[in-house]
Amino acid sequence: MRSSDLSHEFINPTISNNVALAYYQLNAIPETEKAVMIETAASAMEELIRILQINEPMWIKSNSDERYVLNHENYDKIFPRAYRFKTSSARIESSKDSGIASISALQLVDTFLDANKWVDLFPTIVTKAKTIEVLQAGMFGTQSGCLQLMYGQMHILSPLVLPRDFYFLRFCQQIEVGTWVIVDVSYDCFKASTTQRSWRLPSGCMIQDMPNGCSKVTWVEHVEVDDKTQTHRLYRDLVCSSIAYGAQRWIVTLQRMCERFGCSFDDVSSSSEFGAMFAMPEGRSSIMKLSHRMVKNFCGMLSMSGKLDFPQLSEVNNSGVRVNVRKSIEPGEPNGMVLIAATSLWLPLHSQDVFNFFANEKTRVQWDVLSNGNPMNEIAHIPTGAHPGNCISIIQPFVPTEGNMLLLQESYIDTLGSMVIYAPVEVATINIAVGGEVDSSDIPILPSGFIISNDGRLDTGTSSSTNPARSGGSLLTVAFQILVPFPSPSQVLNVESVATVNTLISLTVQKIKTVLNCTGLD
Repeated sequence: MRSSDLSHEFINPTISNNVALAYYQLNAIPETEKAVMIETAASAMEELIRILQINEPMWIKSNSDERYVLNHENYDKIFPRAYRFKTSSARIESSKDSGIASISALQLVDTFLDANKWVDLFPTIVTKAKTIEVLQAGMFGTQSGCLQLMYGQMHILSPLVLPRDFYFLRFCQQIEVGTWVIVDVSYDCFKASTTQRSWRLPSGCMIQDMPNGCSKVTWVEHVEVDDKTQTHRLYRDLVCSSIAYGAQRWIVTLQRMCERFGCSFDDVSSSSEFGAMFAMPEGRSSIMKLSHRMVKNFCGMLSMSGKLDFPQLSEVNNSGVRVNVRKSIEPGEPNGMVLIAATSLWLPLHSQDVFNFFANEKTRVQWDVLSNGNPMNEIAHIPTGAHPGNCISIIQPFVPTEGNMLLLQESYIDTLGSMVIYAPVEVATINIAVGGEVDSSDIPILPSGFIISNDGRLDTGTSSSTNPARSGGSLLTVAFQILVPFPSPSQVLNVESVATVNTLISLTVQKIKTVLNCTGLD
């Protein structure tokens, strides 16, 4: 950094892909272009149905992890096409998976055709979404024939994994009673512009209604990627093996979120004055909505466009500290300037062991620099799934001078990784939220947290204390957000504030590595 000040030019970084979004919002799509879109969507639907219904020789099972990937030699014979990216850095990602989700088929179809509901269902994958135009309305009661031009940004795990922006057509078709197919296919809004680095070939899912109110979902992901900005080495195995953005991640996330939304709350517990209010459906629902927004906020800020780098940490198994500065103007966020600091590192431990460490409030004092060595106590607990680690907690720091502050925390774990996300919330605010006195979407919240993932490497020789047969290391992302009030009318932030958050995250990482006996990695 050349100056002791960071000007506000870093606060609101723009996304170049917004140019196309603005164009289609301001200009009607010509009928000739609509005809091309309809033809493109119909062709994509035909292709997706065929690759969903054919197994071998279209799909082959990986010898390493038994995931299904496309046999491109056979695929190209049936669907010959000129691929979009011609560079040496281009690659194809493909994957297929299926699973049962506790949601009716038609309800799931409706969710896919509503951009806001789509983000709510996949908050850890889809960070932004918008329906640009409905080109064809679907049939009443089935949504069959619905065609939309949409924008979506997908991002996962770490600032080291680049977000993927897509302008795409989403087409829904009911192919038989109780069975729908939804296909996504990229559309060239930029007319061969070079700004896009990801291109969605016909991808999507088949949704089959089950007698018990559930759905069987079969998912296909098929994407061209021009990896000019090469994926950081920490995440290269995970991304290039089609795990990071693969079909399994969509299926696992769908199952977990449906479980969360359908939770019965039979095991809600509280050791505080919140107990009576948590017993009321309105109070539980309000806290769950607040926590869900906290998770969406955390995942949305991780792309960190316009970031400023502080590479003080080791470059061997760590990424350096990434720092971003933005102006907080969104509803539900505190007013001011927000400093975001994030770092990612590899640990020679299984991801479940790392999750167990962070999810346990008893061990929090070992890594939380801001606890000042004081213990924490969980005073309320709402399960959000069958796994005991999937829950929302209200945690009380044992700091006598700060008795008015609590932590709202949500954690989850699935087969691909886990998260622990938390935010400080005043006691009075929690009371208002669980009492249903105000809409929880109006409550300001600024989360921090951890994302833990398998490292994508095969058999590294390490094992888990809970299951010695498992192997592999984990990737940990640590991210903090800190509010800095505007220091002057000119909205200039001095570099000392950035250095403070950089120090905070560096100290936290050092404490984590010490406690987990991983200090020799640098």
